[in-house]
Amino acid sequence: MTRYVALLRGINVNGITIAMADLVGTFHDLGYTDVKTVLASGNVIFSIDSPLVDKADAAALKARIEAALTARFEYEAWIVLVDAESLDRVVRAYPFNADHDGWHAYVMFSSDTGHLSELAGHARELEAADERIELGHGVLYWEVRKAVGIKSAFSKKSAKLKYRDTTTTRNLHTLHKLLEVTPG
Repeated sequence: MTRYVALLRGINVNGITIAMADLVGTFHDLGYTDVKTVLASGNVIFSIDSPLVDKADAAALKARIEAALTARFEYEAWIVLVDAESLDRVVRAYPFNADHDGWHAYVMFSSDTGHLSELAGHARELEAADERIELGHGVLYWEVRKAVGIKSAFSKKSAKLKYRDTTTTRNLHTLHKLLEVTPG
């Protein structure tokens, strides 16, 4: 068995409301086991019988899940798929002080690493007193002062339409919660 995390983008906001029990049911209907959700923001942990061998397998799994979500919930579903082992590495590699008082710790995931590199190119434009970003292995790490939050320069850049279908951001605390319910 291999554990995966599906990070759904844009559910339970902007009129796309999905009950977690229905989300779990969709993953069960696809034949996955040990399905759990964490919070109501589109974090699904599940197991498959065999590990994915290559990127083509992962892409097929991602496409299958997105198609099922689109069909069942009638919205254009988009997910980032991460195996539990990789998620653990991403969390452990967080480059900033995760307990920085007055700051939010985030990790941005993407299905388009080019978009992450492009966004990382804005690092020098940011006011270090308010926020910092750093490119990681397949992710972009971000910390921002709570007082600035979604009004920050990086938040505005990353919210552009061109990134909407390829990126999703999670608070580091949420990722820790995912790992707590993901054995291994």
